[in-house]
Order: sequence, then C-alpha cells, then structure tokens
Amino acid sequence: MKKYFVTGLLIWIPLVITFVVLAWIVNTLDQILLLVPATVRPEAFFGFHVPGIGVLVSLVLILITGLAAANFVGQRMVRFWESLLSRIPVVKSIYYSVKQVSDTLLSSNGQAFRKALLIQYPREGMWTIGFQTGTPGGDAAHHLGSDFVSVYVPTTPNPTSGFFLMLPRKDAIELDMSVDEALKYIISMGVVAPPPHRTTAPRPAAALLNQ
Repeated sequence: MKKYFVTGLLIWIPLVITFVVLAWIVNTLDQILLLVPATVRPEAFFGFHVPGIGVLVSLVLILITGLAAANFVGQRMVRFWESLLSRIPVVKSIYYSVKQVSDTLLSSNGQAFRKALLIQYPREGMWTIGFQTGTPGGDAAHHLGSDFVSVYVPTTPNPTSGFFLMLPRKDAIELDMSVDEALKYIISMGVVAPPPHRTTAPRPAAALLNQ
C-alpha cells in the first residue's frame, strides 16, 4: 500500500502544483480587466466571468506596446514617460532599478544568466552552482581588477533568493549544461541531475582551476 500511495503522490503532486501556479497566473492577469469599463467586460456580453480573458488582453497589450515602442513616435513617448518618472523621487529609484535589471536579464545581447558556473562556496572544498551575471562595475572594479566575474548563487529550493559574489575568473568553472538544466538541478536539491554532455573524459576540478 505504501508503494502505491507514493506512486500516486508522484503523479498528483506535479499536476496539482502546475494547476495551482497556472491558476494564480490567470487570476492575477484577469485583474487587469478591472481597469476596463464594466460595459465592455466579458461579463456584460456573456453574463458570466470568462477566466483567461485577462491573459489574452495582457498579451495583446504587451504586443501593441512593443510595436508602438519600435518606431520613432513610440520611442519619443517612452522617453517622455521616463523623464516624467525621473522627477518623482521615490518612483525614480524603484523604476530605474527595476528597469536596469529587466533590461539586463531580457536583453538578447546581454550576458546575464547565460552561463552556469561551478564555484567553491561557502568555503574552499565545498562546491555549488551559480550563474554568471556579468563583471564587477563601479568602484568595485577599480579595486578588484578586470579578471573577475559577478556570480549569483541561488538558494535551494527557492532560486529567487540567493547571494551575489565577485570572484576571480580562474576560480569559476563553466559547466557544460544549460541554465534551465542548472535551475532544475538546484530547485530539486540535486535530485534531478542533468544528463552528461561531455564528449571527453572529465578532468579533476583542481586541474581546471589551474588552467
């Protein structure tokens, strides 16, 4: 009975969690309809709430915004909007901080979260997986030099919290795995190991660090 119960849990737990997450996303995006006049909401036409309409409206709104911002007039409007926000003290700090992070993460030519690295943390002899987020900047770069990398080390099983490290490039080993595979490995606490990609025999970590 225990074997069958565990087997059933392994089937239902991923399904339930997936459903809960999707339901939360749909319900959250449906809240955008509160900004729409009541006369043009789905309830006014069908007489009942239609779940998922907010998702479609959000996707269309994002697409229209992207198309509008891609031309000259749209870019002028974006610059005007940003200049307006820059005059509001608290909003300015929040907006530009979030914008800088989102531009770095979502930029097609950015290097943030493009590489999974193997580093020694929290002490020598203990290893963990981190993600390269760039190189040190500002006054930190002046003190550290150019041969350093910035690394984000996520916590397990919640990768949205973690630690920001700046370490020598020679102490970081670039892994032959995608960012998605590394995230699955971290979130699963090492249970879901990525498949091996090496075509040659693996070398000791010390030899890699001494290169």
